Amino acid sequence: MAIDLRSDTVTAPSTGMRAAMAGAAVGDDVYGDDPTVNSLEERVAALFGHEAGLFSPTGSLANQLAIRTLVKPGEELLTETSSHIVRAELGAAATFSGITTRTWQSTHGVLRAEDPLAIAHENAGPYLVSTTAIAIENTHNFGGGTIQPIDEIAVLARAARARGIAMHLDGARIWNAHVASGVSLLEYGKHFDTISVCLSKGLGAPIGSLMLSTKARVAEARIWRKRYGAGMRQVGIIAAAGHYALDQNITRLGEDHTKAKKIARAMHALNPSLVHPDNVHTNIVGLDLVGMGMTADELNTRCREAGLWISALGKHYARLVTHMDVSDGQCDEAIAILQRALVAK
Repeated sequence: MAIDLRSDTVTAPSTGMRAAMAGAAVGDDVYGDDPTVNSLEERVAALFGHEAGLFSPTGSLANQLAIRTLVKPGEELLTETSSHIVRAELGAAATFSGITTRTWQSTHGVLRAEDPLAIAHENAGPYLVSTTAIAIENTHNFGGGTIQPIDEIAVLARAARARGIAMHLDGARIWNAHVASGVSLLEYGKHFDTISVCLSKGLGAPIGSLMLSTKARVAEARIWRKRYGAGMRQVGIIAAAGHYALDQNITRLGEDHTKAKKIARAMHALNPSLVHPDNVHTNIVGLDLVGMGMTADELNTRCREAGLWISALGKHYARLVTHMDVSDGQCDEAIAILQRALVAK
């Protein structure tokens, strides 16, 4: 069987998770009477200190519902140039909501509050686009799973709110940031007007994300969820997997971080230009292949032939993501395959 390091979304539900799903109490969520969904929404909102939550099938939808409640058509959302919202959600903000975006660039996606504040332009009048929200991704996927410094988040949130600019957290992997940094979910939550969190990445659920905010914004987002065709019926079967994931799979994320660091150290020893272990904060290892004279597609092909699946996300950028379905032995085997593939002529 291949070792799959393409993403932490490839995990299969465990036996315990499947049992929880099979035994879930359900109702019709469009009518608001699925008890398992309702309790999951309340639980996750409380974890972050927000009033309400809305279950969605994908993290992209949770992001889009959130920013739709913050930014009107023709207004502007600021985010980092390689963030998921602008790079991997297929122009959804513009397509569905008429939202324009402008970006700042950072090293490994790590936030410096001064960068978005320098380009923000609130209340821009009739000639320029007004900035009404800033989105922060934590951890930063294409930055290599990097964690946003809580001090920088706090500075940005204070300054943005003083200028009437809202804050959104794309927290698809906020669980990883929480475990690796020790920063509480409540501390993260208090700095943002809206939050999206994902249960189907490191936590191992098969489907599911949530959008968190005030009761009023969640009520608005619920209408847009239905309008976009994502109203769901007896979805408590899936929400039960989310409850199980929260109960069982948060604290174990540190194991994934340890495996990622082990891979990074081995790659750094092979060639320091590939990756620096200090830049691997959580469960994502990004390999810069320029110094190896190899494209990501070439490495991907060599690895796949040897039984290792990775992602080629740029001409010279390959990504590996550790997760609960990768054992210590498989991690060692993946390192050996990478070492052979990278030095092969």
